[in-house]
Amino acid sequence: MSDTYRKDPETIARLTPEQYRVTQEAGTEPAFRNEFWDNKEQGIYVDVVSGEPLFASVSKYDSGSGWPSFTVPIEPGNVVEHQDRSYGMVRTEVRSVHGDSHLGHVFPDGPPQEGGLRYCINSAALRFVPLDDLEKEGYGDYRKLFENTGSTS
Repeated sequence: MSDTYRKDPETIARLTPEQYRVTQEAGTEPAFRNEFWDNKEQGIYVDVVSGEPLFASVSKYDSGSGWPSFTVPIEPGNVVEHQDRSYGMVRTEVRSVHGDSHLGHVFPDGPPQEGGLRYCINSAALRFVPLDDLEKEGYGDYRKLFENTGSTS
């Protein structure tokens, strides 16, 4: 998989200033003023740098935080956690494995019935692939996540 998903200079050069600040400099975008915080469309979210699959809309929920929040990654092997002691607090940073992008943080205050975690992720670190485009974009294997969700797509 590391040959398929990787960080390369051409992709980094195409990032918007906000995507660069978030993914390469561990920035945080404003709450409620980001692309996916209230996206309700079905599909998956991939790393804007590497394209590696990270999260799915089936595990997305409204945490009230103003950032996209998920209960679990779709590919745990594509997400790595590190202790973050910036800003005078201890948090758990979430990064993509192959793109080495800063994604956001994970907190232990998610829905208890879904495992209790809240992956609070910056929209600027993500690219959304709609359910209807999964095969076309090479993510057809993830269609199975939506089979029992009542999707008509």
